[in-house]
Amino acid sequence: MRHVVFVLVTALVAPVCAETPGVLAVRNARIFTASGPAMERGTVVVRDGLIEAVGANVPVPADAWVIEGAGLTVYPGFTNALSAWGIPRQADTAPPGRRPVAAPLGPVARGPEDRPLNTSWVTAQELVQPGDPSIERARSGGFTSAVVFPGAGIFAGQGAWMNLAGEKAGHMVVASPLGQHLTLRTSGFTSFPGSLMGVFAYIRQVYLDADYYKASREIYAKEPRGMKRVDYDRALEGVLAAPRVLLPAVTKVELERMVRFGAELKRPVVLYGGHDAARAMEAVKASGFPVLVNLQWPERPRQADPAQEDSLRTLELREAAPAAPAALAKAGVKFAFYTGGLEKPQEIRAAAKKAVDAGLSREEAVRALTLSVAEIYGVADRAGSIEPGKIANLTIVDGDWFQERAKVRAVIVDGVKYEPAAEAEKKEEPAK
Repeated sequence: MRHVVFVLVTALVAPVCAETPGVLAVRNARIFTASGPAMERGTVVVRDGLIEAVGANVPVPADAWVIEGAGLTVYPGFTNALSAWGIPRQADTAPPGRRPVAAPLGPVARGPEDRPLNTSWVTAQELVQPGDPSIERARSGGFTSAVVFPGAGIFAGQGAWMNLAGEKAGHMVVASPLGQHLTLRTSGFTSFPGSLMGVFAYIRQVYLDADYYKASREIYAKEPRGMKRVDYDRALEGVLAAPRVLLPAVTKVELERMVRFGAELKRPVVLYGGHDAARAMEAVKASGFPVLVNLQWPERPRQADPAQEDSLRTLELREAAPAAPAALAKAGVKFAFYTGGLEKPQEIRAAAKKAVDAGLSREEAVRALTLSVAEIYGVADRAGSIEPGKIANLTIVDGDWFQERAKVRAVIVDGVKYEPAAEAEKKEEPAK
């Protein structure tokens, strides 16, 4: 009877298998906890959406739905550290970490007080649609969470840690806001800031305005009588609400520039891009800023002119980029992975494997997809590793995820088990 009901729910609700036992145990599997050494043979118990126990000698509760783990590897649920998953594509929006397309020209900006290309108050959960195809595709690839950011404008908006399952966006939110996503977008202006120098000046001015705005409101709140109230500015409110700032930096020059610029802002900073981190390591390490490394490694565009030769520096960056994570790990710099423009699960896996082949250990690679993401965004108390009391987000793989033939057998999101769509379809056939 359970099988019949399961097929009906799968057919009516979604092309992916979702099972919701109150208690679930994965027994006798290899376990990467991310917070400690791997267990060659252990058990994970999940109850009511949380991890109840994990260990080599953990007893399986009598009421548990058991998954036999022989040959399986259990990881903390993989998390994309900078993503637009779940946000429908729009003409004026580019996924975080990619160069935005040009926006239609708007009115002439008189100065930074007009707040051009600033939607700092927009939060990711306002834009995410649970039925967006990117969410199911990500789950099928082993991802249970993503740190989702709006992607349009210079001040693009606020990010949120979203679990990749739920009927409503509100059910998916684990933590928000997590940071302000900044780009160096220069298109779309007929005046200031229409250049890279102008964008830096604009960002600097907005943060100065935000500090002045905050101080003015605090003074007014202490003794409003006899004082003119401060006008509400939602753009500055959005800037102040962000606990950290994300700054783009791919090349050595950009990384060193953003280290200096980030120090000016006097706020917690996260750098994203990171392909040339090895050459800028002295500055990056001294800054203490964590780095989000884009798994979309640089390569020659397919539409490039065959007669046009690439510069030596471009060729060197393409060659060296996959080794950047290993260099960061060796230097003790906190880093995590994001998928950039990669969408297919096999592409993401191949890109992560390329970093491993370039010297990164498997343990560090797993951490860059799990616990390090949670630590960078301040949610390691509830996510990122397999520990009792944390949210039950798990990725269950037949074999080693970094191997091409490995298959994601299931993911557990908030204690609910999901299977890749292709596996769910195969499971329905015997019921005919």
